[in-house]
Amino acid sequence: MEYAFFYEEDKNTFHSQANIYFSQCGIDGLLSLHELLKITSDIAVEDYRQRGLAREFLKENGFGILVSRCSFRIQKWPEENQRVEIVTWEEKPQALQLMRGYTILDEKKNILVAGKSSWLVVDMHARKILPTKKFTLREPSETVAELDCDNPEKIIQPENMELWNTRTIQFSDLDANGHTTNSRYAAFIEDSLPAEFHGRCARDFKINFAKEAMLGEEVALYGYVDAARNRVTVAGKTPSSVSFEAVLLY
Repeated sequence: MEYAFFYEEDKNTFHSQANIYFSQCGIDGLLSLHELLKITSDIAVEDYRQRGLAREFLKENGFGILVSRCSFRIQKWPEENQRVEIVTWEEKPQALQLMRGYTILDEKKNILVAGKSSWLVVDMHARKILPTKKFTLREPSETVAELDCDNPEKIIQPENMELWNTRTIQFSDLDANGHTTNSRYAAFIEDSLPAEFHGRCARDFKINFAKEAMLGEEVALYGYVDAARNRVTVAGKTPSSVSFEAVLLY
């Protein structure tokens, strides 16, 4: 993907202009769910890199920043060959989570997607979560934007979830942190959905990352369809823990 970057005058709101390519789309010609996670995660990382907070610099200073929760509302799915503008900004942090907002705009500046995410600050040496006040490499934002989407929140699993699929984590699923990259979990969800949801476009997508899945681990995908609420819940579980939980609303 080719990017053109710029900041607004506030030096906090970061824009990336890009094209949606064929390889990023599913069978319906629309941006796939896992590519939505990929481009929004990438733009957050690039925002930090442009501000001198590249992943390597953070690591040298003992910090890691890992995505924890995401919530997106899709007004209209981006489609193949569409020019879009991906916008992100850091928001006022919570005690244990950095907060971030997103919009994806079409060429007329209409909002296609709005979203929020939360991120954990990790002490890379002690391998523990830090309070966000200890992350002092930049001035925290005071922005809290009103967006037409839900805030990231806890996802409750229904009691009667059924096993839909299993996946073994492969080498190509891993990122430079050595565990499954966040966008792959959305691909696991796409492959696990019942056939009647193939080709249907979710209006809302929420995902919470609990514990990273490692190379060779088997992830069991459990799901539940609440037809009355047009709601699908999916959870990925390894033998030792819950890896992620997600909700799709149609």
